[in-house]
Amino acid sequence: MKVAALQMVSAPELGANLATARALIAEAAAGGAELVLLPEHFALLGHRDTDKLALAEPAPVLDGLPTGGPLQRALADAALQHGLWVVGGSIPLATGDPQRVFNSTLVFAPNGHCVARYDKVHLFNFSSGEEHYDEATVLQAGTQPVAFELLSRDGQRWRVGLSICYDLRFPELYRALQADLLLVPSAFTWTTGEKHWEVLLRARAIENQAYVLAAAQGGVHGNGRRTWGQSLLADPWGELLAQRAQGAGVVLGECSAERLATVRRQLPALQHRRVP
Repeated sequence: MKVAALQMVSAPELGANLATARALIAEAAAGGAELVLLPEHFALLGHRDTDKLALAEPAPVLDGLPTGGPLQRALADAALQHGLWVVGGSIPLATGDPQRVFNSTLVFAPNGHCVARYDKVHLFNFSSGEEHYDEATVLQAGTQPVAFELLSRDGQRWRVGLSICYDLRFPELYRALQADLLLVPSAFTWTTGEKHWEVLLRARAIENQAYVLAAAQGGVHGNGRRTWGQSLLADPWGELLAQRAQGAGVVLGECSAERLATVRRQLPALQHRRVP
């Protein structure tokens, strides 16, 4: 199954970001991708954290065509147009509190139906003196791990686990997903990404014996923020199959059910797990 991580350098302008996302999805589809993953905050990286509040959309109706706002309709239209799975990195969904939103991944099947929703569980908080981030000021944390099943064009069934960015530091979430393919849409800072991004992604792949597809923000944004990039695909042995350092583009790679089965058969670590 071919999959694609779509790297972006999202701006504070919604229209430009949606145009870039559409172009990258089309490029990935032309390359044979069956599933595409957009990065965290693909639709907007504003000048202020509160800018995302104005984009908040109502919760989707699962297993149906979207009735929400323009972001959900754009993702559904792209999935339907290209006949592939579109995983919308993250968009803001309403919480009932006008001062907070969920940071949510939505999954759209090739028929345009929204089939899964994951609300980011772990909220980033980092302060170095020069940089300060506290997502809890505008985000409400989710509470549940989420995975969905995908039938690839060659008839293989894949269990796909969802996560967002800072979740990457919490291995217990990924263990709970029991997935064959783990998705990590992100907007890692340059500071943390330089030291931790690749090693954490490869660790999640190795310990769960699963493919990891990570779509990142990668560049200098209109708000002055610099993100690490390095969108990539890692296999269940931790090998990097494809990656992109910086700038908008498509990272295309192949997930092999045979490779997955071989790794799990040769080193059956998942069967050896003991919980004290």
